[in-house]
Amino acid sequence: MSEPESSKLQKSLGPLMIWGLGVGYVISGEYFGWNLGLAEGGPYGMLVATALVSLMYLAFVLSYAELACAMPKAGGAFVYVDRAFGPRLGFLAGVAQLVEFCFAPPAIAFAIGAYFQNYAPGVRSEVFAVGAFVLFIAINIRGVTLSAIFELCVTVLAVFELLLFAGVTLPEFSWEAFSRDPLPNGWAGVLPALPFAIWFYLAIEGVANIAEEARDPKRDIPRSFIAAMVTLLGLALLTFFASVGVGGWREVVYDAAGKASDAPLPMALGQVVGEGHLLYHLLVTVGLFGLVASFHGIILVAGRALLEFGRVGYLPAAIGRTSPKFHTPVGGLLLCGAIGLLALATGKTGEIITLAAFGALTLYILSMLALLRLRKHEPELERPYRVRAYPVVPMVALLLATLCWIAMAISQPLLAAIFVGIVGASWALFEGLGLARGAS
Repeated sequence: MSEPESSKLQKSLGPLMIWGLGVGYVISGEYFGWNLGLAEGGPYGMLVATALVSLMYLAFVLSYAELACAMPKAGGAFVYVDRAFGPRLGFLAGVAQLVEFCFAPPAIAFAIGAYFQNYAPGVRSEVFAVGAFVLFIAINIRGVTLSAIFELCVTVLAVFELLLFAGVTLPEFSWEAFSRDPLPNGWAGVLPALPFAIWFYLAIEGVANIAEEARDPKRDIPRSFIAAMVTLLGLALLTFFASVGVGGWREVVYDAAGKASDAPLPMALGQVVGEGHLLYHLLVTVGLFGLVASFHGIILVAGRALLEFGRVGYLPAAIGRTSPKFHTPVGGLLLCGAIGLLALATGKTGEIITLAAFGALTLYILSMLALLRLRKHEPELERPYRVRAYPVVPMVALLLATLCWIAMAISQPLLAAIFVGIVGASWALFEGLGLARGAS
């Protein structure tokens, strides 16, 4: 059944824009957040966590692209799991997806505020964070083509800046500095480091949510999706070694006052060229583009995930409609902003990152189960792209995502309980309102 005109999205995205969105969703993870994992695992523990997570994401992207091409819908994982297992598990996948996409932007907004404070130390970072929400929700409302062009431009600048950063710092790399206090909490530190390693790649799956707006989703989504993942894998490893190998991990985690910092790259570069150097100021300035790319991109995809929930009646009908003028999910974007502003009020960057990671891992687990079930029960489903080495690749993604979820729950039981509470409360409301019967 075709979508009504009031909920349709425009097909205007080509392969380069899709790549730009895929890299842009994630690239802020190279600029901040991951460094907080060093306080848990040290360089060795964080390296092990990053290796496990990188393998998981590579296997996941190769597998998830099959679902995105077979069912190019704005709901992403919600649509795939709903088709494979029905509305109840589909709803759970959708809630997990919304936790990820709605909690990631406020974490990035904190970092945007921290970067701006380099220029306006007298202004509270929360002011910049709120301003970012207002500005980029407005840009997203204006239209997907404008949003995608803007995203591509800032993403290219952000990639260039990471390469420049690595080019300046890697000549100063020292294995002695990198290995200083390598396991502050022993190998047990690998577990609490996992959500920060996930932050390197969190939200790459958002590419699937814009498949409905691709001009040729069957051809462009898998190519752009996989190209974005390979780009991010290289950037993550470059950034990790280039940052830690200059002066040791503590120098990119704690600022002069001993507080955990949201600006590890300027801290690393400052040890090489000094804080007054032109390159330092260039990094601080262009580094904002990396944060902006992810902030803007995840808001874009969160609006579309919320749109799909509105389309099927799990949220008010206004959320499931697009603007007749701009063809964008205005209601979903505004709701995303409201949730983000509430999360900002907590002031807890690390905790918000971890909650987003719980949502992401739940999405990955349910999506891989959906892929396996659909291959078995719907072999006739048109699949323009098929993951190679099936079922090994999706099974690797499923196994690693499950192990990461369990490990995070062991190391962060309170945050695991909060995530389960959010999902449980949503489930109770879902059942109480009889939404499953309405969707079936």
